[in-house]
Amino acid sequence: MTHEGPARSRPSLTPPAFASPLAQPSHAQPARIAPPAISPAPVPVAPVPARRGRSAPIWIVGILVLLLVALVGYFLNAIGPAASLVGMVLALFPLAGVLLAVRIVDRWEPEPRGLLVLAVAWGAIAAIGIALGVDLILALSIGNDGSVVREVFRTVVQAPVVEEVAKGLGVFLIFATARRAFDGPVDGIVYGALVGAGFAFTENIQYFALSFIEGGAAETSVTFFMRGILSPFAHVMFTSVTGFALGLAARRGMPAGHALGPWLLGLAGAIALHALWNGSAMFGDFLALYVTLQVPLFVGFILGIIGLRREESRLTRRRLGEYAEAGWFTPQEVEMLATGAGRRAALTWARGLRGDRTPLMRSFIADATALAATRQRALTGRDPHAPADERELLNKTAATRAAMFAP
Repeated sequence: MTHEGPARSRPSLTPPAFASPLAQPSHAQPARIAPPAISPAPVPVAPVPARRGRSAPIWIVGILVLLLVALVGYFLNAIGPAASLVGMVLALFPLAGVLLAVRIVDRWEPEPRGLLVLAVAWGAIAAIGIALGVDLILALSIGNDGSVVREVFRTVVQAPVVEEVAKGLGVFLIFATARRAFDGPVDGIVYGALVGAGFAFTENIQYFALSFIEGGAAETSVTFFMRGILSPFAHVMFTSVTGFALGLAARRGMPAGHALGPWLLGLAGAIALHALWNGSAMFGDFLALYVTLQVPLFVGFILGIIGLRREESRLTRRRLGEYAEAGWFTPQEVEMLATGAGRRAALTWARGLRGDRTPLMRSFIADATALAATRQRALTGRDPHAPADERELLNKTAATRAAMFAP
C-alpha cells in the first residue's frame, strides 16, 4: 500500500533559457546608466573596398598547392634532395635579379602583391607541372628514339609550344579572374614576366642539379653561366609578349571572352621568340647569334618598356588633369605626380618636413596613380566598382594632403 503525497511537478531536464550556455542569471537590479551631457558624434566607418576583381579565386591556390606537393615529390625522387638543394640555391640568384628588374618596371603603379606572388607561383609550379605532364604523354605516345629529327622537334617545336601555352594560361587566368588589377600593357608585361621568372626558376633547379650530378662543380659553373648570367631574362621576355597582348586588350576594355584572340596572337609571338632562341642554340654558333640577335632583341624589349612607361605617365597626367579641373588637385601637383622627376622631388621635399613625412608622400603618390587608373577603367565602362573606388581614393588623397601640411 502506497502513501499518496501532494502532487509534485516533474523536474525539467532543459536548462534555463539563458542567453548562452555560459551566461549567468541576474541576482540583482543593475545600477542605472546616466545619460551623457553631450551627444557623442557618430564614429565614421570607412567603406570596405570591393576586392572582387583584384585577387584570384581560392581554387587556383588550391590547385597550386596540390601541384607543389607532386612537384616536390618528383624532384626528390628523380634528382635527390642534395642535388635539388644545390640547384635551388643557385637558381635563387637569377630569380632575384629578374624580380628586381620587374620591380622597377612595376614601380609606377604597383600591382597587388598577392597577384604578383600568384604569377611567380603559377610559373614555378603549375606551368612546370603542365610542361612535364605533356612531355611525359608525348614521350609515351610517340617515343624518343634519340634521332636528330626527334631532338629538333622536341627543342624547336614541342618545348616552345607546350611551355608558352602553360605559362600563357596563367597570365590569362589573372586577366580573367583579377580583371580590375589588369589595366594595360605594362601590367600585362609585369604579370607575364613574373610567370616566366617562376618557370625559369624551377627549370634552372633541374638544370643546375643535373649538371651537379653529372659533372660536379665544373659543369655546374658552365650551366650557371649560360642560364643564370647570359639568359636569365629569356623566359621573362617570351611570356611578356603574351602579357603585352592581353594588356592591349585590357586597355581597350575587352572582356575575357573577347580577349582570347589577342591572347592567341601574343602566344604566337611568344612561341616564335622561344623557338628562335632554342634554334639558335641548336643550329648555329650560340655566342655569335646571342650577340647579333638575342642582345638586340633584349635591347628592343627594354626600349619598348620605356616607351610604355612614358605612355603610362601621359595617361596619368591626362586623367589627373581632369580631377584638377574639378578642384581636387592643383596643376603643379598633377605635374609632380605624372613624372618620375616630379615624384623624386616630392619625396625629397617630404623628407625635409618635420618628422620626415616621406611615407605620407609615398601614399599620396600611390593613391593618386591608382585614382588615374580607376578613372580610366570607368571611362572604358568595364568596372562597375570604379565610382566607389574613386570616392574612396579622392577622400584618401585629400586626407593625406592635409596630414602632410599639418603643423
